[in-house]
Amino acid sequence: MNAEAAVQPNEAPVVAVSGISKSFGVTRALRDVTMAVLPRESHALVGRNGAGKSTLVGVITGLIKPDAGEVRFNGEAAPGMADRTGWREQVACVYQKSTVIPSLTVAENLFLNAYPDAKAGLIRWRTMRAEGRKLLDEWGIDVDVGVDASRLDVGQRQLVEIARALRLGSRFIVLDEPTAQLKGSDIEQLFDHMRRLQESGVTFLYISHHLDEIHQVCQKVTVLRDGRHVTTARVDDLTTEDIVTAMVGRAAGEVPERHRVAAAEADAVLQVRGLGVGTECRDVDITVRRGEFVGLAGLAGSGKGHVADAIVGIVKHDRGEIVVGDAVLEPGDVAGSIAAGVGYVPQDRHARGFSPNLSIEENVTLPILRGLGRGGFVDFKRRQATATRLIEFLDVVGRPEQLVTELSGGNQQKTVMGRALSSDPKVLVLANPTAGVDIASKVILMTAIQESVDTAVLMVSDELDELALCDRVLVMFAGEIVGEFEKGWDEHQLVSAIEGI
Repeated sequence: MNAEAAVQPNEAPVVAVSGISKSFGVTRALRDVTMAVLPRESHALVGRNGAGKSTLVGVITGLIKPDAGEVRFNGEAAPGMADRTGWREQVACVYQKSTVIPSLTVAENLFLNAYPDAKAGLIRWRTMRAEGRKLLDEWGIDVDVGVDASRLDVGQRQLVEIARALRLGSRFIVLDEPTAQLKGSDIEQLFDHMRRLQESGVTFLYISHHLDEIHQVCQKVTVLRDGRHVTTARVDDLTTEDIVTAMVGRAAGEVPERHRVAAAEADAVLQVRGLGVGTECRDVDITVRRGEFVGLAGLAGSGKGHVADAIVGIVKHDRGEIVVGDAVLEPGDVAGSIAAGVGYVPQDRHARGFSPNLSIEENVTLPILRGLGRGGFVDFKRRQATATRLIEFLDVVGRPEQLVTELSGGNQQKTVMGRALSSDPKVLVLANPTAGVDIASKVILMTAIQESVDTAVLMVSDELDELALCDRVLVMFAGEIVGEFEKGWDEHQLVSAIEGI
């Protein structure tokens, strides 16, 4: 069945968003976005990390209130933000991380907090199982309602979540990276169910980084870039290259200027050999030389974050080794990594980047306190002088004694960078170091990175402007390094590798 052909000429879109804008501090996540999803179609929503997909889904599902714009379902205004029942009747989202409760049966998950024919607080178990079986049969889902959800595989849990959404009345379902944890046969099963459900009147908004899947199961595609709507078109009218061009914003062959060339013959400062962290990454080999900038790119869940965390010592690697200079790092030893010469800028500055109850001066000098005095006492003049130098170098707007929590996001990030640079590290591990900051702060941070001319830099990111600083870029996918791109890389090829194409 061609789901799009089944749409009647005068039918209202299942969901229509118009003029949606949303900002989080200085970050403009969505800018005047307009999009409509027609009845009984599978509509893909794609864009690179940070394009605004998650924020738009939050708006469509009633979890995020937009600053401007309107959401309408089937031609009617969306429910009020406090009307959770009203939203659940209009739209449901099946997230990459399952919300099925493993310790409950399938039937209990289907009717959670809404048990059929329950009276005086008593659950009629036989009725619930019968109603659950009827519901699953109605939608062609072959799962035993009596088993614990812990016994289901990932694909079956997704189908249970879809059935639960249908029971609540929604005929519009958002699938957020539904195949990220599925095997090939399970993916085909999911697609078969999607097609059957479309025939029964269900509409899907399908979010995926796997562009080949979009051509298999979707009729329309909407592309977001930098919080803006770029295009909505029939999937059959676009090639994968067309979609990547819309995501990137440049045609193939348009390569940005590279800012730096490393000394290829310099000594190796960071060597990662056969690194493995559980099932998250395996057989990872990385060498970064003195003065070289190496990018490590990949989607969320690609394993790149675990590699960075293992180098810093935040997680324990269980296979392989990490060498900084001549020192072999012990697994899970943060202090040992810092002592060996590793500086770190984490992706989440609030969780890992600074101590909120300390001042700017205290934060930027925290890694080197032992070297700022004798006998366990801190020489406050030396600490102040060191902090002042870093504050001036990074143009941190704030008094040295001021709490970091009182600063803007950009100045907080500069403080985190100062903390990483304070120990004059041999290796800088930078995880999206300019994410979520204003343009002026971004320029200062990128300049500071470029001026680390004798430091080995591992840039863990998939932001093209950050990767543009790198001499070469390694790409991870599903826990492994799947490609290496030398300076002058083509954006289409790089993004395609990141997306797993």
